[in-house]
Amino acid sequence: MIDTPSLVDQYCHGVLRTELGLGTFETHLAPTPALPAAGTTFFDTQAGFAVRRWCPPLLGLEPHCPPARYLARRRELGVLEAGRRLLRASGIATYLVDTGPPGDLTGPAELAATGDAAAHEIVRLEPLAEQVADTSGTVDAFLANLTEAVHGAAAGAVAFTSVAGARGGLAAVPEPPGPGEVRGAAGRWLARRAAGGAVDDPVLLRHLLWIAVGAGRPLQLHLGERDPGTLAGFAAATSGLGADLVLLHGYPHHRQAARLAGHFPHVYADLGPVVARTGARAAAVLAEFLELAPFGKLLFSSGARGLPELHVVAASVFRGALARVLGEWVADGAWSRADAQRVAGLVAAGNARRVYRLNP
Repeated sequence: MIDTPSLVDQYCHGVLRTELGLGTFETHLAPTPALPAAGTTFFDTQAGFAVRRWCPPLLGLEPHCPPARYLARRRELGVLEAGRRLLRASGIATYLVDTGPPGDLTGPAELAATGDAAAHEIVRLEPLAEQVADTSGTVDAFLANLTEAVHGAAAGAVAFTSVAGARGGLAAVPEPPGPGEVRGAAGRWLARRAAGGAVDDPVLLRHLLWIAVGAGRPLQLHLGERDPGTLAGFAAATSGLGADLVLLHGYPHHRQAARLAGHFPHVYADLGPVVARTGARAAAVLAEFLELAPFGKLLFSSGARGLPELHVVAASVFRGALARVLGEWVADGAWSRADAQRVAGLVAAGNARRVYRLNP
């Protein structure tokens, strides 16, 4: 048996403070905010089945109980007590929390108190840039304030993250843009910002990422459906500058993310919510990560947002998948039990503690 130590959830969000009905709850089981098709339910997914497997016993119910029964018990306990029971049973000792998304979500301190754990903030770059734009009157003031804001945020955050940056032109031009390019891009975007436009200019996004690299904190890049191989140029350009890159949510290109992590010393691959969302197939996906990436370059995360159940499922499915994969290799004689236990500790928590400079 491979024992998995307490986990560091290296990328997640807060949980909702409000009670949820059946329809609202199940929308959070989908990978994107959407309603299920008529006559279907998102409980009929790997994530939905995993919630019904792992969460009911933590609220005093039998595993696999019907969704309506589970949500009735959840309402009976109240959102605060249900969240406390779920998070404290997850085995997650440290949360790194992206505070960028809107919504009534708990922040790092509240999540830490509810889960009896430690929590640290991840600053999302795009909302930070928008806040700076709304308080800067000119292009010159905006650019100066932007650099100051990013470096100021680095003092209290463990990392930066960017949703749009990886899709904003890094594949074509990975190097930092010149001052003239940046001024022109900032002027065009500030004109659009007056009407509420989000940060979408490729030059400005690239400039924002390079400011973050200069701040020296790890930089998390959301890949979405993007092939991580297109970021090889940016990885090469940032090599040796002191800022680690963490590739988030690379599925279904997780093998390419693992390969990139193996090629560059400062690049890491996030296992992410795909482990939880593949449910009973999680061991197969995890084994594919372990085929190519050095074991010191893989990081556990839940990617959970909104539901404390998603933290529980991610942690439980990850532990089971890791124990199954490594246990089989030990049983076959390919690995020693001591090595398997050591690697489990690295992926579960040790790598994240090193990358984000967390105290043990």
